Amino acid sequence: MTSASDTSRNPSLGSGIATLHAKWGWIVALGVIYLIAGFVALGSMVMATVASVIVVGAMMIVAGATEIIGAFQMKSWGKALIWALLGVLYVIAGFLTFENPLFAAVLLTLFLGASLIASGAVRLFLAFSMKRESPWVWVALSAVITLLLGLVILARWPVNSVYILGLFLGIDLIMAGAGWISLGFSLKRRG
Repeated sequence: MTSASDTSRNPSLGSGIATLHAKWGWIVALGVIYLIAGFVALGSMVMATVASVIVVGAMMIVAGATEIIGAFQMKSWGKALIWALLGVLYVIAGFLTFENPLFAAVLLTLFLGASLIASGAVRLFLAFSMKRESPWVWVALSAVITLLLGLVILARWPVNSVYILGLFLGIDLIMAGAGWISLGFSLKRRG
């Protein structure tokens, strides 16, 4: 939190908060839209999963096109060829995602579960290596939750692939919406 003395030392921060204060209603409205979208995603997790996979596919196509364009900026043919090849692979993967979004969801769910297990294991190792520091218990708890979540996802894979990405999307949208609403009302109280 910033106090009045903090904003007086940094006038740009104070003017930025004043600008946001004037828009608090729009920020709350954005939060409500996120909340509604999150509950819609939770209400139709399969469709939310397909939608999130299509977004990933579109991002892969854009990334691939960018890499292909970047390949023409390379000075050596070897690097240009590798960049172009990677770009083509991204574009192909993006189009395959559009062609079969449920199969892409199966692969993305597998990758998500494996990533959560790896992330949880690394954080657990870090937590125990920083035992002298005060927040190590919270880092360890976070690591165990992440690790267990990854194990639960992989234990039910590939059956859960049709809904797990939609579930995560819905929860993320609801949490983001709650955050925006909280920020908006906080800005309203400041003024």
